[in-house]
Amino acid sequence: MFLIIGLGNPGPRYELTRHNAGFWVADNVADKYKIRLDCHKHFSLYGKGEVGGLEVVIAKPMTYMNESGKAAKSLLSAFNISSERMLVIHDDIDLPLGKIKKKFQGGDGGQRGIRSTIQSIRTREFARVRVGIGRPEDKDDIVDYVLSPFDKEDSGLINETMEQAVQMVEAALEELNKRSKSTED
Repeated sequence: MFLIIGLGNPGPRYELTRHNAGFWVADNVADKYKIRLDCHKHFSLYGKGEVGGLEVVIAKPMTYMNESGKAAKSLLSAFNISSERMLVIHDDIDLPLGKIKKKFQGGDGGQRGIRSTIQSIRTREFARVRVGIGRPEDKDDIVDYVLSPFDKEDSGLINETMEQAVQMVEAALEELNKRSKSTED
């Protein structure tokens, strides 16, 4: 079983903000594979199902971004999943809007949800799909920027990005599955 966590902030106030890109991708993956995120436990809203033939739990932490690690730790423990089988989807201001990257370990890059996750589960050994949201011109505006909605003229690019991000999640899962099989041999 694999754990897919989309990071964001709960509640209608944050629903359409850049910081919720991880939630959006998680919702898109869940919709594509008809997985209902209707269980509310482990500091998360989650559902179980299959993605590309692999058994998964897709979750959206109902903590705020900087406490995402509480949900990750609780879900890993509850479903007895190792961190090497976890994929975290999050926004990244260091990538331009429309750019998506996958990564299989590393630091937090200043992303507080990733920082919280690393601190809570005490390892950097987990996969990430980084969804570019661009960077504000003024470095002092980062918090306001990530907590603001995308510009209307970016909606077409955002829809394309979500489709590409779903494909990136599928590819990352396949790769995680191959890696976990090679460590079992």
